[in-house]
Amino acid sequence: MKGCFYFLLLTLLLAGVQVHSAQTSSKHVAVSKYVCLPDGIKADTIVEAKQITSTAGMRVAKETVVQRLNKLKARCRAGKLRDQKGKEIRFYQVQGCWGNPPADYLEILEEQTKHLRDLKKKFTVIEITCNPTGLMPF
Repeated sequence: MKGCFYFLLLTLLLAGVQVHSAQTSSKHVAVSKYVCLPDGIKADTIVEAKQITSTAGMRVAKETVVQRLNKLKARCRAGKLRDQKGKEIRFYQVQGCWGNPPADYLEILEEQTKHLRDLKKKFTVIEITCNPTGLMPF
């Protein structure tokens, strides 16, 4: 009886290791697909988080860098991240999630809008949200 218990325990432990390995390797494949991500950008960085309200209640839907790159059918070409049409992809960290905005917030937002408009003329731009939780700040 005691031997059966140890066998069962060993089997469960090995199964747990295999599940962990499978999860790690599938995540590794997704990350290794985008080895040319720029410094400071991680595969699991949240690029968009939005609240979705339904009859079942409210939930937050989040999208990561890897999910967005997959949508764009992005690839690393000559060390640069490019969308399916070959246009280079750039990341932009959005500002504007202030609980108490700075005195010059309108100028900051205006400059951001101008900079984004210029970037979008040459690149596919992935805007990284300043509110990865998707919840309203208090």
